[in-house]
Amino acid sequence: MVCLETMLRQLRIRDFAIIDSLTLDLEPGLNVLTGETGAGKSIIVDALGLTLGERAHADMIRSGKKETSIEAYFDIRSHPLLERAGIPAEEGVILRRTLSSTGKSKAYINDTMVNLQTLLEFGRSLVDIHGQHEHQSLLSTDNQMSMLDAYGKLLDVRSEVEKLFHETQSLGQELSALKGDIRERAQRSDLLKFQVNEIDASSLKPGEPEALKEERTILANLARLRELTESARELLYSGEGSSSEKLSAALAFVKDISRIDPTAGDVLRLLESALPLIEDAGVSLRGYMEKYDMDPGRLEEIEDRLELIRGLERKYGEGVDAILKHRDDAERELQMLTLSDERLKDLEDGLKGKEDMLSAKAARLSEMRKEVSRKIERAVKTILADLGMEKAEFAIDLKTAPLSSAGADAIEFLFSANKGEPPKSLARVASGGELSRIMLALKEILAEVDRVPVLIFDEVDAGIGGRTAESIGIKLRDLGGRHQVLCITHLPQIASMAHHHVMIEKAQRKEGICVKVKELSDREREEEIARMLGGKVTDISLRHARELLRQSTVAGQQSLV
Repeated sequence: MVCLETMLRQLRIRDFAIIDSLTLDLEPGLNVLTGETGAGKSIIVDALGLTLGERAHADMIRSGKKETSIEAYFDIRSHPLLERAGIPAEEGVILRRTLSSTGKSKAYINDTMVNLQTLLEFGRSLVDIHGQHEHQSLLSTDNQMSMLDAYGKLLDVRSEVEKLFHETQSLGQELSALKGDIRERAQRSDLLKFQVNEIDASSLKPGEPEALKEERTILANLARLRELTESARELLYSGEGSSSEKLSAALAFVKDISRIDPTAGDVLRLLESALPLIEDAGVSLRGYMEKYDMDPGRLEEIEDRLELIRGLERKYGEGVDAILKHRDDAERELQMLTLSDERLKDLEDGLKGKEDMLSAKAARLSEMRKEVSRKIERAVKTILADLGMEKAEFAIDLKTAPLSSAGADAIEFLFSANKGEPPKSLARVASGGELSRIMLALKEILAEVDRVPVLIFDEVDAGIGGRTAESIGIKLRDLGGRHQVLCITHLPQIASMAHHHVMIEKAQRKEGICVKVKELSDREREEEIARMLGGKVTDISLRHARELLRQSTVAGQQSLV
């Protein structure tokens, strides 16, 4: 028996069905629960199923009580789901489920409340229950495919298919998006080209509207400006008695004064400097007179130009700067649309290549699955024969399916209990005991790759006995070397193979019926197996029990060789 990294250590049940309070401790390897019919063995499995996320019903609560509570303690140190949820697990994990008489259910992982889906996902990664229960991974076609791929060591190939599938999907979605708006992109491209060309054709310059408005004001007042300019020039320079003429006369007088009184030299210098300024002003005014001699048609040109700018502003934003910015933005978007067309071609080429690779890889995976399925069929049939189902038929139906991340196959396990009857879906034809034995067969051949650490078998011994029971017991014990196994059985041949034996008893108390758990000592175990052999403990049944236990020890030693 190997050391298991994850196992169910303890199950605590309070006020569930006929159980008032019960604590069940479990060990590594094969754990066996025995007891009289109706003692409550399957009820314990039902309670565990509730803790793992099974559907809850108010009638599960013990009569007269308002609430039931079940806790399952797992010896586990890490788990991807716990890491994603931020739930610490340094000291193991306690799953807790409560159910009130009002129908309200609550679920916890290490005192962190979780939704039922999270609990179910976590529970299914830890425990597989096989028997008359809903928690049966064997019936899921997705799980059946995973079993086949794991057995055939096809998971790496399947991962490659999954990666290619998602890459193909991603490229296809991007391509569809680009193709889907191709008309819109073409229309947008035409619009952007028109806008860029329209703005370029206008040859706008920063500050142009202000300069045009200033020129328009001048043109609108030409007559007045000419009149004012002429008047000013005559007064300063060109008219009779102008400022220039009078200043020249004054200058002559001051020169005479300075010859007599040298202190008048300052005034003389001022007048001498003023005269050129007046003359310059006169020349400048003459220039303005020429400037105002403008073509009246220029005013119409300016109005047309300003109206053009106002039209562009209405479309692209107020001000020349805003218009030019819109033009630059439009050109950049136009370049991006051009790149999108190039991207479209690249995507089409890339998608075709990925699809070809995906198709080839999926076809290869399908061929490998066909080979592996034949091997599993032969192996399962051989083991089922050892388990007392010599006439049973087991087949794997492998059909072509729409391509998905798992490949291009639909896989379903088929079963027939009787030779000559065509195999049908497990979910339709297999009983609880048959399902348990099929799962036992699959678990044996998948033991090295199966990742679910805890396996529970209820009614695995239905309708069998003798050497078949012994064979099932040996296989369960062997399975206990790789998983923690919990088996409910009525057969002494199976019970004798256990690493850990627990007896379930039903007792009558004043307050009603209760269920008790008893971990058996070596002596008590002999007596329990003797009871299972003959209905009561006798010297003969005790000797037979000791022989079964001795044979189980020998079988266990041989399985280690």
